[in-house]
Amino acid sequence: MKGERRVVITGLGVACPLGIGVASFWDALMDGRNAVAPIRAFDASTLPSSIGAEMPAFSIGDYIPKNYRKSVKLMSRDIQLAVVAACEAARDAKLPTRCLVDRGEAATWDRLSSLSFGELDPARVGANIGAGLICPDLDELGAAFATAANHQGEFDLTIWGDEGMGSLTPLWLLKFLPNMLACHVSIIHDTQAMSNTITCGEASSHLAIGEAFRNIARGGMDACICGGTECKMNPMGVARPALMNRLVVDGASEPTAACRPFSARRNGTVASEGGSLLILESLEHAKARGARIYAEVVGFGASGNTHSWDRPDPTGGCIAAAVRKALADADVRPERLDLVTVFGCGTVDHDASELRAWKSVLGDAMAEMPALAIKGGLGNNGAGSGALDVCATVLAIHYNTIPPSLNTDPPDPEGTFRFAAADPVDCRIDTAITLGYALGGGQNAALVIKKFRE
Repeated sequence: MKGERRVVITGLGVACPLGIGVASFWDALMDGRNAVAPIRAFDASTLPSSIGAEMPAFSIGDYIPKNYRKSVKLMSRDIQLAVVAACEAARDAKLPTRCLVDRGEAATWDRLSSLSFGELDPARVGANIGAGLICPDLDELGAAFATAANHQGEFDLTIWGDEGMGSLTPLWLLKFLPNMLACHVSIIHDTQAMSNTITCGEASSHLAIGEAFRNIARGGMDACICGGTECKMNPMGVARPALMNRLVVDGASEPTAACRPFSARRNGTVASEGGSLLILESLEHAKARGARIYAEVVGFGASGNTHSWDRPDPTGGCIAAAVRKALADADVRPERLDLVTVFGCGTVDHDASELRAWKSVLGDAMAEMPALAIKGGLGNNGAGSGALDVCATVLAIHYNTIPPSLNTDPPDPEGTFRFAAADPVDCRIDTAITLGYALGGGQNAALVIKKFRE
């Protein structure tokens, strides 16, 4: 918008089933790797779906200062994923946050591409993170419930109040509050500007990034750690979407072919975990510290889903509204787009709704529009899924390359995009759009991202 500061992307932090770190993520996309496999984190044999996409092993100690290690016991899996992604983002941006200074990493950076110690004003750096409904540690909770059984083996609220609750740590609840992702990230990195948590399902990441974009543009802060993470690799994370008939239930024999975005053969999505956090900065702040700039955020739009709380709008009208707002905000005509990164979760109804939304915005141009769909290889990780789409979009712009989109054939008979089906496609990408929306209704959001030019 006129009169506002330009906002650029200087860091990408990825923690997802395809790898940890932006280089691992991009290499996996380019190679067409698929992370969907039988679930190992727990026994999923009694659930309708027993496949998912799980994170590679990591040690949280590699992403926090030594003096913060006692707090790890208060971190759920979702929180740890956010902490990993935040550290990776700050490292990638060479932003000398308190975490990297305390770890001694910032001291090794080239002075020309970072601020010197003490020059980063924490009061001008924020944290805006999308989060989901965090699953409690069921083993820990179950053991506590067992202590509240009466002589008949039945759960007794009186015993629970007198004895059972005492078997849980007094700080137990702090592991499972959605706002604790931003809480830990802001403490670890000493970000003292706006801290906010967005809990709008799969739209959370786009909304968090969009809000950070607005705040920086209007001068509220100079930089922000923003995006989202979520872990659905737990019994509740699989059971909930299964009860809503959203998961692939016949994919155990061929897991890598289970999630089929926009394909005529699609029949559900796959649960996943992980996400991404990005470093957004005002252009002035980024240039002052000599930062490498990936791309520029130029438009943001959001809308509400008024159709139903559990079913997508069959016309796609609510989704299309967010796309149109983002394009208008960026002052970009639909035909000027070089890339569309679709949400493409793989369910029959949601993909149909999204396709109709894009068709209403792009018209006949949709058939020839280059597009990217990444969930065929890593599934849907809720609040973290949109941020991964944004990262993929930014990297495609940065490298002028569109990675292959897995499992998109055969195409939907109603029409679809021009996906790179087998190999990466080299092409000039100046302007792209990425979309996120909540499967359970609620919010839709879109971001327009452009190649950075002075």
